[in-house]
Amino acid sequence: MLNVDISSLGPCLFRSPLHQIGSVQVPYKTEADRILYTNSVQGLQGENGTLSFEEAGPREQIFFDPPRTTVGIVTCGGLCPGLNDIIRGIVNQCYRQYGITRVYGFRYGYEGLVQRYGHTPIMLRPESVSQIHNFGGTILGSSRGQQPIGDMVDTLEDMSVDILFVIGGDGTLRGASEIAKEIARRGLRKAIVGIPKTIDNDIMYLDKSFGFETAFAEAVNAVKCAYTEACGAVNGIGLLKLMGRDSGFIACYAALAGSNVDFVLIPEVSFAMEGTTGLLEALRYRLAKRGSAVIVVAEGAGQELFQADGATDASGNKRYGDIGLHLKDQINAFFKARRMEVNLKYIDPSYIVRSVPANPQDNVYCSRLAQSAVHAAMAGKTSMLVGRWHNSFVHLPLDMVTHGRRKVDPHSELWHAVLESTGQPAMMT
Repeated sequence: MLNVDISSLGPCLFRSPLHQIGSVQVPYKTEADRILYTNSVQGLQGENGTLSFEEAGPREQIFFDPPRTTVGIVTCGGLCPGLNDIIRGIVNQCYRQYGITRVYGFRYGYEGLVQRYGHTPIMLRPESVSQIHNFGGTILGSSRGQQPIGDMVDTLEDMSVDILFVIGGDGTLRGASEIAKEIARRGLRKAIVGIPKTIDNDIMYLDKSFGFETAFAEAVNAVKCAYTEACGAVNGIGLLKLMGRDSGFIACYAALAGSNVDFVLIPEVSFAMEGTTGLLEALRYRLAKRGSAVIVVAEGAGQELFQADGATDASGNKRYGDIGLHLKDQINAFFKARRMEVNLKYIDPSYIVRSVPANPQDNVYCSRLAQSAVHAAMAGKTSMLVGRWHNSFVHLPLDMVTHGRRKVDPHSELWHAVLESTGQPAMMT
């Protein structure tokens, strides 16, 4: 059975400064408030049928004394819509609800916690973050790659930081877990709270990650452009590469929303280029039948078509081959060899998709995540993250969500819906 216990720094001896607003009482939660892991009758009868997650929300008693509390915020990894919304939400919640006046932003990811890099932390106040949600990216900057855990904890000690909010993907959250373990080893009372960030929507045990709604909305616009290009030429092909290293959620949702995509290629479903049942022959048939085609491919799809070289990026992730350019070259060569005219337009909007400001739906989601994160940290919760599960905000242990990725199930209703929408063969192998 999964371990869902949340670590605590100790007894909560201070009364929360939160107060009712008019006649609206503070919706305090206790450890007895739980959200079931499963939401189906069949699930209740399984191994994890009685498993439940601790519900997020304000606690009546808190661990940290707000006037004496110092907070730090760090953003790591690739950019994602909503980062500034999270920063703004944390700062406002700390200042205006809990009365915390020392909130530092560590610049350029985990590098900002290592003093030899010389990235001076900046003081964050409500007035300095009041408009940052209107801009993409992160005002703190970001970076990839591991840093010495001991050096980062030294910085937290030197600056008397009591709470560190870590905003990032699975690699960042693994680093946060190691920071929490080093803090515990030293016998320090500091809270480490994660807020999961990934455009790919691949964090385990979450309904969705922030920024995904915005990213896929932008991707839909790119699908429309690909369709327009394909329809505007003889045997036109619109080839669109989207984000999705190991999970194809953006590609799937963008295709379903656009409703004019002919092929969706994702990491979870292998495909062959050659052969009577391969992609190229299926594409030739589609062109003969309709005169144009749109292909949406996730960046991690088709990696079995490349020779593995063992190269990794700064975060230690396997460096993938460029499937978009590979498909472009293979498709052009295939039709050229058969003396069939095609007009292929290749579109890669990856950096546009990830760098835009969050849309209103993500604005709201980020605000709720930030509020939940501050409530958890002030109650002395640590080595955990906040997320949404079955439409409720919950606390999850860091180690629980960093061992694996959420993926598109090839036997799920989602993938079946994609196959129905595109009309592509279920298997192209």
